[in-house]
Amino acid sequence: MNPHDDHPVATASQHEQEIAALELIEHPTVTAAYRSVAETWLGRAKASDQMRSCFDAAFAEVMFSAAVWSSNQDELRPKVSCITRLGHPLDGRRIPGSRWGIDNPDSVYRVIPISGDERYEIHGSVGEHRMTENYFTLWDANMGTVAVLDGRTMEVDSDGGFTVTVDSDPAGDRPNHVQSTPEAREFYIRDVLLDWGRDDPNHLSVRRLGGAPTRPARTVDEQADATADMMAYFANFTGKLSHGVYKMAPNQFDLAWSADTVGAMRNQVYVMGRFDLAPGEAFVVDVHDGGAEYFTVPLSNVWGTTLDVVDRTGSLNKAQSVAGEDGGYTYVISPTDPGVANWIDSDGMTEGILTLRMAEFGPEGPTEDLGARGRVVRLDDLERDVPGLRRVSPSERQTELADRRAAYLRRLPEWTA
Repeated sequence: MNPHDDHPVATASQHEQEIAALELIEHPTVTAAYRSVAETWLGRAKASDQMRSCFDAAFAEVMFSAAVWSSNQDELRPKVSCITRLGHPLDGRRIPGSRWGIDNPDSVYRVIPISGDERYEIHGSVGEHRMTENYFTLWDANMGTVAVLDGRTMEVDSDGGFTVTVDSDPAGDRPNHVQSTPEAREFYIRDVLLDWGRDDPNHLSVRRLGGAPTRPARTVDEQADATADMMAYFANFTGKLSHGVYKMAPNQFDLAWSADTVGAMRNQVYVMGRFDLAPGEAFVVDVHDGGAEYFTVPLSNVWGTTLDVVDRTGSLNKAQSVAGEDGGYTYVISPTDPGVANWIDSDGMTEGILTLRMAEFGPEGPTEDLGARGRVVRLDDLERDVPGLRRVSPSERQTELADRRAAYLRRLPEWTA
């Protein structure tokens, strides 16, 4: 019996998929792809020594994510796969992490393969505390959006249960219906946890309706070929994303917003940039969220994996941050603790990628004060140049980190089993 059977993420099915992926990466086709993709990516990236030092660990995660994800591509035998997890023990074995593509540390990402010719039901239940942001996005083969269901507003029973129906017919009287098309290939489901210690991911399972599958499941060799292809795709996708960020000048992080000129119905805002600091410097970011219920400020490396988010503050979201007197937020990004609130820990690195994401604005869209601005400040001059930052003592920081770790491990129970 799985000791986490009642857990929304660490399910028996998830564990079976992780063990299968662990065995899959030993297949000769996959090990050959592992070597060739690594060589190609390193050759293209032209990474600094600092970024090169974190390649091996990051690359292992990106490749394992490809193994997990590619193993669940049979729309006639769909499963729910959780991707972008951290490494964890399982039955005496070590399951690698599976982060990739500049993941959001607040999100539990899950995928379900579907065919527009089939009919499905996704059964689940919401936690006691409904999430601020939760979307069921139906993709085509190129990650283009076919349809979206807002999990925050979908209809649930009195006990929190729900059923999402998926087929090519109109909804009719079905409350949580997603109409598929011949182009539909996969659900990409984001459960975004704003309050790590309170918010609960949804429980999810999927059932294809109809008769027995009309074709056999993939052989091991066919699955290995698919995994090798997805490994190359993941590396190319992330490489292009990082290349775009590194074409930007460093330390120029700026967003100005006017709802009057850009339209009032924007639901999400992304700002990407990179920092590159000299010794003794910090990157300071001032944020006004424009009325967003949710925002997050995570750091990642050039390989697309976020930094340490459990034992270090490699990301901070709105619930984890301290607002200033004007309602805005000031973040200090540095490799050493500056002794102030809203420190985003770069884990000893003086360079990295910063991705600010804001979402869930009101019905009129963002307010006019929406903005973000970054600047380099010497740590010795922090108190003078950035007045009003709340001081944080070493003991307060210890408590903050202990609370953070405990809150994160609610979604990774294997660490505490």
